[in-house]
Amino acid sequence: MTAPSASADTHLETVRAALRPHGLFLRGTLNFVPGDAAPLLADGRPAASVALIGNIGGSLWQPFVRWREEAPDRGGTDPLDTWSKTVIGEIAGVYGATAYFPSDPPWQPFQQWAMRAEGLKASPSGILIHPRYGLWHGYRGALAFDRSLPAGGDWSAGHPCDSCVEKPCVPACPAGALEGLQFDVGRCRSYLRTEAGREGCLVHGCLSRDACPVGRDYRYPPDQLHFHMAALDL
Repeated sequence: MTAPSASADTHLETVRAALRPHGLFLRGTLNFVPGDAAPLLADGRPAASVALIGNIGGSLWQPFVRWREEAPDRGGTDPLDTWSKTVIGEIAGVYGATAYFPSDPPWQPFQQWAMRAEGLKASPSGILIHPRYGLWHGYRGALAFDRSLPAGGDWSAGHPCDSCVEKPCVPACPAGALEGLQFDVGRCRSYLRTEAGREGCLVHGCLSRDACPVGRDYRYPPDQLHFHMAALDL
């Protein structure tokens, strides 16, 4: 595999510029090595690299809302996925990349890619926690390329949860879903179906997520929180 070239740096900068008006960021890059299960490009060849695309805080919310207001059907049944595929898919076409999305088969290991590309680790809730953005970030897609890429995004050298003694996220969960060694999805969903859950977390966002002290300045706006919670399949 050849080393990234100066032109590859320029290539990534133009991708960043294309993402910016949509409130999206190049979150990190990953070059595959022999033995990796690399995704396939549109022509059937294994990809040499992927660039992860995502939001930081509520960065994508207003561009998404404007797009949805202009869409004839308000974006359909999965508007955020549709918007992500529209935006990232068009950028992939311009820059000769193959786009992948967390919502589409063949399912790609986005969390594993993010851990390798940005050095992130999982929080007690299972969401990857960033040392600056906390739990207020996400991945909307990835661009796969036929060449190696230079490092992109912020690399995390530590895990914020390791130095968090009180772990306020655990007692903040009204369902007690974080009390075991692994996040209990069933307990969370069962609580959300109750009256207390419908009037609490489903309206205002996950109380456990909100209790995390890391990255509070990047907390999603209330309407974005409500949108994400309302989209849950309970």
